[in-house]
Amino acid sequence: MTITQLNYIIAVDNHRHFGRAAEACFVTQPTLSMQIQKLEDQLGVIIFDRNKQPVEPTLIGKKLIAQARNVVAQANTLEQLAQVETGLLRGEFRLGIIPTVATNLIYRFVDRFRRELPEIHLIIEELRTDQIIEGLKLNKLDAGILATPLEHKSVTEIPIYYEPFMAFVPEGHRLAGDEFVLSSELDMADMLLLNEGHCFRASVINLCGKSQESKRKIELESGNFETLIKLAQLGYGMTLLPYLTAIDLPQELRTFVKPIAEPTPTREISIVYSTAHTKSAVIEKLEPLLRKSVPERLLFEKNTVVNPI
Repeated sequence: MTITQLNYIIAVDNHRHFGRAAEACFVTQPTLSMQIQKLEDQLGVIIFDRNKQPVEPTLIGKKLIAQARNVVAQANTLEQLAQVETGLLRGEFRLGIIPTVATNLIYRFVDRFRRELPEIHLIIEELRTDQIIEGLKLNKLDAGILATPLEHKSVTEIPIYYEPFMAFVPEGHRLAGDEFVLSSELDMADMLLLNEGHCFRASVINLCGKSQESKRKIELESGNFETLIKLAQLGYGMTLLPYLTAIDLPQELRTFVKPIAEPTPTREISIVYSTAHTKSAVIEKLEPLLRKSVPERLLFEKNTVVNPI
């Protein structure tokens, strides 16, 4: 039994397809299949039911794969400990980031990451919160960046910064003449929202009041803030933006951005990782690096954190 064989059965479980698993492991399908067959012969059990499409693990296979994930994680921990001792971190680091954070954060920290951790191959994926949690659970990701608190037992959360909500109020809107917006003035009847699945959408609904969601006159939703802004300019309402998104807008659009009065609704952005994490050394480097990448004013919790779920 080898770590390579364990990685192969984990890959097949992740992809539920021998061909895609082989591609992910950078080997040919016959090589991967032969090694898994050898492991099954050695253990005297069938790990995968090959008659089903997609491929499924057998009952004993599920137990073996779960244990294989633990063994591989521990092996990675040994490697990390050795790298810390030698002072050179290398290998892959898989990071999931929710879309409403990714657009305005990734470009702020990738150069720093490359300079400080030149031997780490950073793989970034834009994923929803539930996909990040599942990826951490299955060891498909090493860490995630998302809105918290989640209070999920299987992950550890390290708050990095606190991002205020900003109001985008177009010309002609009932709040257009105000210098700032009160939380009590926010009305779901003219609020443009992101699509289902975005935690920022959930935060806005929690802020405005879930009971008001049915008051919306026209339900126009989008997967990105750019579309919401364009819809607002066409007169379909207003929207809320995270601070980094707002300050990255072109100057002609920033004139429509208004602060929300204190206590300002805010989202907490954290690094999250599995409680059985294996790459803590990289996470320890990433944590201060991210803090250096955002405006200093976001590093302190001054306002009301809105629940993202």
